[in-house]
Amino acid sequence: MKIYFTFRRLIVKYDIDMKIRPFWINNIKQAWEKRPVVWLSGVRRVGKTTLAKMFPEAVYLNCDLPSVVRMLADPEPFYDSLDKNAVVVFDEIHRVEDPSRLLKIAADVYAHLKILATGSSTLAATKKFRDSLTGRKKMIYLPPVLWNECSDVFGIKDFDHRLLNGGLPEPLLSQIKDASFFSEWIDSFYARDIQELFSIRNRTGFIKLLHLILRQSGCLLDYTNLAKLSDLSRPTVKAHIEAMCIAHAMFFLIPFHGGGRREITHRPKCYAFDTGFVTFIKGWDSIREDDRGLLWE
Repeated sequence: MKIYFTFRRLIVKYDIDMKIRPFWINNIKQAWEKRPVVWLSGVRRVGKTTLAKMFPEAVYLNCDLPSVVRMLADPEPFYDSLDKNAVVVFDEIHRVEDPSRLLKIAADVYAHLKILATGSSTLAATKKFRDSLTGRKKMIYLPPVLWNECSDVFGIKDFDHRLLNGGLPEPLLSQIKDASFFSEWIDSFYARDIQELFSIRNRTGFIKLLHLILRQSGCLLDYTNLAKLSDLSRPTVKAHIEAMCIAHAMFFLIPFHGGGRREITHRPKCYAFDTGFVTFIKGWDSIREDDRGLLWE
């Protein structure tokens, strides 16, 4: 991937090895037909930045850069400099001082633009988002690589390989399972997504709880048992799990009992976002016959 800088824009050109993902590109284009702002969320290293760079004429802005943050503090001159119908990518937009204001101005005053904003957590996950942009944006969640993309886009035809390595592009494309990738991802997830966005300071307790949930993926959610095993209070466990859900690290499956209040009296199942992390925490280096059902679920 090469990025060429000019005064008015960053022009992104394809690398020869970039895996073009037409399904998601089309989803984003269809969302722009309905709203000027598209929010692309997903976990760290799931491929949001790479996908955002698949719009070759886009004005790509990396909001991790202090110079970009300073420029966007007063966004009107920037928006005024753009061509009509320009595509603008704000990568890691939660790094700017007031991301909701930046997007609201674009949607209200520069609705002719097409805006793609990326971030690890859902919109309004942090106090920085003072406006949920109701009616101005479409939300797209980018999950780990779907099985039908494995063969068509990534050239992966071994289902067990997908289950074992998971669906984040880097381990998916690796011939071996690199444990260091997963441990480093967990450290980065806590530091960049949890500590910064949710102000959770107990690193040891949070990561211990995350490991427990990954190990118990597919089981009924038991806050009391998790509190006991993690040495955290029950309210703290609930708050940490809520942060994990917002950051897309886990999901609930609510039991269905035909409607009514009975549904909320039964415990949901909780699932990790990716099979690769489940097999990493369990220490598996291969998939047994009995493992497939749990991981497929």
